[in-house]
Amino acid sequence: MATLHHSPFCPNSRFIRLVLAEMGMEPSLVEERAWERRDAFLLINPAGTTPVLVEQTGLAVPGAGIIAEYLDETRGLGLSGRRLLPEATPDRVEVRRLLDWFLVKFHAEVTGYLVLEKISKRFMTSADGGGPPDMNAIRAARINVRYHLQYIGYLMERRRWIAGDHLTYADLAAAAHLSCVDYLGDVPWDESEIARDWYARLKSRPSFRALLADRVPGMAPADHYADLDF
Repeated sequence: MATLHHSPFCPNSRFIRLVLAEMGMEPSLVEERAWERRDAFLLINPAGTTPVLVEQTGLAVPGAGIIAEYLDETRGLGLSGRRLLPEATPDRVEVRRLLDWFLVKFHAEVTGYLVLEKISKRFMTSADGGGPPDMNAIRAARINVRYHLQYIGYLMERRRWIAGDHLTYADLAAAAHLSCVDYLGDVPWDESEIARDWYARLKSRPSFRALLADRVPGMAPADHYADLDF
């Protein structure tokens, strides 16, 4: 059995959890608080970041994008019509473009701020950077998420799924990041009905159940967070 080193509200970790579930894989989960920089974890990934997938052979695969590529190379062909990275080169380019959009750009502009300020800081010591949330950062993220939601709506007006006609890594990455923001109640769903309907399709999939069961100790999710028909 593979092992996934993750953090429940690390959006890139959530992306890989969705990918593994869609592939029918059930890894052993090890929760990491990246700011603690555990020596044992740093031996696996010197960067000290999550997620990291460790195969039974001991091979450690760090980073969401690298893990996604690795899983496609090692398991993709066996998925047949359910492959999450398409076979055609132009389609693969589009999925990779959107992966970068959500794993890097969305994270830098939205989830990185909100998860740190509203969740992680609650559990960090002052020496690690814990303390009261930076409201300026939170306000910036709340402004930025509107732009990203509009972009998802723009894509979904033209496609069945974010990257084309089939479910891909792009959908799972976008949904993983939005799930963190949605837990905090910071997604203005009323501003894009088409984006909301797309997300409702994603959160209704069996692969999403474990994410919807996650809870931050002492912080309840938004009322609609686990509602499949919100």
